[in-house]
Amino acid sequence: MEEQYQQILVRYYSDVLEENTVETFWGKTIDEEKGLYQVDNIPFYGPDFSCDDIVFAEFDSTEDCLTYRHVATPSGNTTVQVIVLKDKYNREDLYNEILYSGTEIEVCSDQYFVINVPSKTDYKNVYAILGALEEEKVIEFAEPLLSPKHSADLRQK
Repeated sequence: MEEQYQQILVRYYSDVLEENTVETFWGKTIDEEKGLYQVDNIPFYGPDFSCDDIVFAEFDSTEDCLTYRHVATPSGNTTVQVIVLKDKYNREDLYNEILYSGTEIEVCSDQYFVINVPSKTDYKNVYAILGALEEEKVIEFAEPLLSPKHSADLRQK
């Protein structure tokens, strides 16, 4: 059976943009009758879900499209937002260093990208890399959605 995908709209306040934001994302159909879709890309600007979460979405006649309502089942993944501060820093080296820690990246621009940290990845390692890069003033990062599992990873000695 071929997987079906739907484009889903979400409206929210973005701390990154400091304004109300509209974003669309791809959702893999889990159960269309129940309105359940699995988020198939990394959210850019900070809605309250992460890649692989199963969300409830329904058709909104005002928006004239399928619209996100809430997370039905969290994936345990974490979303991290990164602003690149150094123009002359090698982007490929930067991305590879972060990808090596077991993450996925979606690049929005030369100055901004988002990271999906899968639940199985030890967030301490990712955080150490991001923290070192932030200390070197290469990047600044934010964690708009830190999963309970990754939060626990940081508390472990």
